[in-house]
Amino acid sequence: MPFTDLTKFGGAFLSKFECSQLPHSLLDHISFVDTPGVLSGEKQRTERSYDFTGVISWFAAKCDMILLLFDPHKLDISDEFKRVISSLKGHEDKIRVVLNKADQVDTQQLMRVYGALMWSLGKVLNTPEVVRVYIGSFNDKPVNEEAIGSMGKGLFEKEQDDLLDDLIDIPKKACDRRINEFVKRARAAKIHAYIMSHLKKEMPALMGKSKTQQKLIQNLDNEFEKVQKAFRLPAGDFPSVDHFREVLGHYNITDFEKLKPRMIQAVDDMLSHDIPELLKNFRNPYE
Repeated sequence: MPFTDLTKFGGAFLSKFECSQLPHSLLDHISFVDTPGVLSGEKQRTERSYDFTGVISWFAAKCDMILLLFDPHKLDISDEFKRVISSLKGHEDKIRVVLNKADQVDTQQLMRVYGALMWSLGKVLNTPEVVRVYIGSFNDKPVNEEAIGSMGKGLFEKEQDDLLDDLIDIPKKACDRRINEFVKRARAAKIHAYIMSHLKKEMPALMGKSKTQQKLIQNLDNEFEKVQKAFRLPAGDFPSVDHFREVLGHYNITDFEKLKPRMIQAVDDMLSHDIPELLKNFRNPYE
């Protein structure tokens, strides 16, 4: 099974990681990953025995859809939940929000709950696009019509159908998403090469290498801007400055490779010719 790479999170995580296999035709095409509940309140002070957000980020990079679950009585986004959502950066297109147990409040309260949820998510996700929110009561119990009325029941049924359609479409879009992820990684590798080469050029030949490296790391955001302007690269494709700065501190910049234009040209040729040709010849087996 494709979980070998999770060993890097240690035995403390692996002892809590469980898999279940069931004989169902749906599971031939889809795997569901259920995370433990996010801690809130006093429980946040209890440290997990493994890198929780790191594991979430690992799965986020490999999955096709991410469902964030809320219910009307637990709309608060705790500090740990904020860290989890932050670890999903770069995968915003995969995120869907589910407001579950919505039949526990009446229609008027539900409007207020929905508004409060959108406001809270807007502060955390930091994207101008409105995230898709599915409203309903997603379980095998009958909907509480006394609270939501007949119109609410109809809304819940449409929302449930939309969510199921979204899930059913996952296998159809999986190959497209893999190609898109490959393109994203290729663009990231290209920008990484430009950054490495630029930093190496900024280093002195003989004296003051240590001080220059510290200065470059401290002013890394300015160095990113120089690379962006010099090669006319999109700012959105650049990595996180803070994470890059943290990792860069463990390396010696003078050991970096010089930029090889031939290799950059090979990546450009692949992105402009090979990938479009691949997409042109691609036939979706589920269509």
